Amino acid sequence: QAQLIESGGGLVQAGGSLKLSCTSSGRSFSTFDKHWFRQAPGREREFVAGIDGFGRNVSYADSVKGRFTISRDDFKMMAYLQMNNLKPEDTAVYYCHAERPDQVKDYWGQGIQVTVSS
Repeated sequence: QAQLIESGGGLVQAGGSLKLSCTSSGRSFSTFDKHWFRQAPGREREFVAGIDGFGRNVSYADSVKGRFTISRDDFKMMAYLQMNNLKPEDTAVYYCHAERPDQVKDYWGQGIQVTVSS
């Protein structure tokens, strides 16, 4: 069964850094676009960052530009989100997501908690 699994979350003080990892199993996601979303309590899930299937194009939410960096290593079947200068408003459950425009099914990880204390 195809799965995405996030790791690397936790508690960090404001101004600190965390690196989230997304590992995949069950199938190859090497040509899939990869994204990170997040959902804070009482709020809708929102887009954070994305990288295309070839790693050529990246995009970020305005709220994280200049602080977060998305990357991928398809040899290791991994995607990453480096988060620097974290703020309390970055506190949320972060989700890894994979999709391809030519496929109906997309894939989500189970989510991982990131908590930034002030």
